[in-house]
Amino acid sequence: MRWSMGASLLAFVPAAARAASPLYLDARAPVDLRVRDLMARMTLDEKTAQLITLSTTKRDVMDAARGFDPARASAAYPHGIGQVARPSDHGGAATAHDTGAEVTGRWRRPADTIAFVNAAQRWSRKDTRLGIPVLFHEETLHGYMAPGATSFPQAIALAGSFDPELMRRVQSVIAREVRAHGSVLALSPVVDIARDPRWGRIEETFGEDPYLCGEMGVAAVLGLQGEGRELGPGKVFATLKHMTGHGQPQAGNNVAPAQLGERELRESYFPPFRAVVERTGIGAVMPSYNEIDGVPSHASRWLLTEVLRGEWGFDGAVVSDYAAIPELEYFHHVAASKGDAARQALEAGVDCDLPDGVAYRTLADEVRAGRVSLAAVDAACRRMLTLKFRAGLFEETPADARAAARLTANAEALALAREAAARSIALLINDGTLPLSTDTVRRVAVIGPNAAVPRLGGYSSIPADPVSLLDGVRARLRGKAEVLHAQGVFITQSEDRSANAVILADPARNRQLIAEAVAVAKTADVILLAIGDTEQTSREGYAKSHLGDRTSLDLLGEQNELFLAMKATGKPVVVVAINGRPPSWPTVAGATNALVECWYVGQQGGHAIADVLFGDVNPGAKLPVTVVRDVGQVPFYYNHQPSARRGYLFDDDEPLFPFGFGLSYTSFRLSAPRLSAATIGAGGSVTVEVDVTNTGSREGDEVVQLYVRDQVSSVARPVKALRGFRRVTLKPGETRTVRLPLGPDAFRLWNAEMREVVEPGRFDILTGPNSRDLQSVVLEIA
Repeated sequence: MRWSMGASLLAFVPAAARAASPLYLDARAPVDLRVRDLMARMTLDEKTAQLITLSTTKRDVMDAARGFDPARASAAYPHGIGQVARPSDHGGAATAHDTGAEVTGRWRRPADTIAFVNAAQRWSRKDTRLGIPVLFHEETLHGYMAPGATSFPQAIALAGSFDPELMRRVQSVIAREVRAHGSVLALSPVVDIARDPRWGRIEETFGEDPYLCGEMGVAAVLGLQGEGRELGPGKVFATLKHMTGHGQPQAGNNVAPAQLGERELRESYFPPFRAVVERTGIGAVMPSYNEIDGVPSHASRWLLTEVLRGEWGFDGAVVSDYAAIPELEYFHHVAASKGDAARQALEAGVDCDLPDGVAYRTLADEVRAGRVSLAAVDAACRRMLTLKFRAGLFEETPADARAAARLTANAEALALAREAAARSIALLINDGTLPLSTDTVRRVAVIGPNAAVPRLGGYSSIPADPVSLLDGVRARLRGKAEVLHAQGVFITQSEDRSANAVILADPARNRQLIAEAVAVAKTADVILLAIGDTEQTSREGYAKSHLGDRTSLDLLGEQNELFLAMKATGKPVVVVAINGRPPSWPTVAGATNALVECWYVGQQGGHAIADVLFGDVNPGAKLPVTVVRDVGQVPFYYNHQPSARRGYLFDDDEPLFPFGFGLSYTSFRLSAPRLSAATIGAGGSVTVEVDVTNTGSREGDEVVQLYVRDQVSSVARPVKALRGFRRVTLKPGETRTVRLPLGPDAFRLWNAEMREVVEPGRFDILTGPNSRDLQSVVLEIA
């Protein structure tokens, strides 16, 4: 809800400004005119203040009780505050050079967050010269990252749903929870193409495919901020992350250089960013930490100004990644000082410095010294003010703590979290053991390091009543079957996800626990073995003291020993994978009765997994990544060039599971694809039809996937590329015709002259249930 130019708004407007009735306070005036009027009134110091953020420096404006202190704010920031990071966290965010436990994770209560935001806005409206409100942002990767908010499945899990409409609904709930607590900028979604599973941040992405990432990214942005370029009620601006090359770092190490050429960038890494920019009113874009061809993204004018703004027409704000601008000096060594780093980032097109404005605090002095142009400051200030006007901050009413409590993690949100979790679970192996039935299963052993812990993944807070697998199975079987439990092993010595050091659990103690688990398992009818990762073993490695990437992709610690011990009991073993990276577990895949990929499925995950295991839900998700057999295959992705994949001595060159793969409790038959026209022009379109029949005895979901292969081209092209998909639900015996359109963008390439063209020729149009099992028809472009 926003204020009109009435008494409630005027109460926050300085007396001098009210008397002058400035245009920028007129909500009826166009945004560009309001920005122009406001900037004409601003001093240099007021302009640079709009480019600075407070994170750990929030303590500068807090009283002893950690509430907002107007007197301290006026003393520390007399020219106003542009932005505040994560008001829900009073400690501030850890960065590569600020990793102490006291910095992050000390949450405010929701009502205290709202009180802090309201007090800060009241100060900014009444006590600063021009009454410019503060912009607040929050982390929202798979839920509002604050205590008590709804925790949805991790990004990679949602991508596996192959359901953009589900993504849009999830993000809409996230948006309303964030907005209700006073923030209007969300730091998500992540549309990095993830091609290296050693990288600990792979869980934050939508997988390896440019088209899937683009479709999920578009849906996420529309869910968060709605249509158009101005926010409506309950909406927040999205931040598109991280441009670009972040998901294939050298040696799998976070923030390492991305060894990519321009064509690879344009054909694989740019498309999801471009899709979001061209199809939504995206509010902000965040560059990546890494460098490309020696140029860090935060200093790349080509990337942020020529491509993003010039070629794609982006008109929002470019916000820095946390501490990335000062890293130009002390990490990349391309800047001689913080002032030099600020100049390079500003000239490249970065509009604000997150999280604490360390570099941009030098800008006013740099302008006065003649080293930074005022025009560059004006351009950045104009964009940040435009974002505030488009968000309606100048007309925003104070947040209402009681209203926020009513709509945060309410029954509707939790039901959606459970639905999203169920639709994100993929069945990868099944010899008929699943679904389980209480008619035959009377004693169920729930075993493993992830059985009793509700794993949420990175960028999570503390939701109310998260449900573990053990909780979910007990609830499902109450009064129907006995549930047994054993730890099996521990993965790490600590469950503190924010801890810098990660130490594996004691092997000797784990082997004792395995023996105890065997004794329990022998008395059961079936074993549910919950193994995988913890939030420590696969995470963002943001500092040398806080690592998160790995050289091995198999199970850590004694988890394989635990699995083999469970198999040796002779009982059916259902492996429940709860993890942040793809399950490259050859020992498990070669011997388990069933394997269910759950990823991190959010706070309702335990209920959703139980729904799938006992057949209340028929799994229909697919893998958004290729799963390799061995780390030596990396990087391994389905849309490789024809010259790749020759093979290896002494090993299989096939993946463990292909991209787009997932089974069901029913069976489907897909027809060969049919074309609405056998020949089209270079600017033409064609519709592809596929008949899908449920040939089994249960209702279920299938994802029809459409790939394109250019038979002959002027530059090497992928062996196949996803260009469409549709998830459909069919009753037993039902047939449905799925129609998928292909326009010119499905056939575009960047030729030898680096021009984007559609070349005449023959194209294989391939359809099927995954990237491996495909049928084809030929389309000619004349």
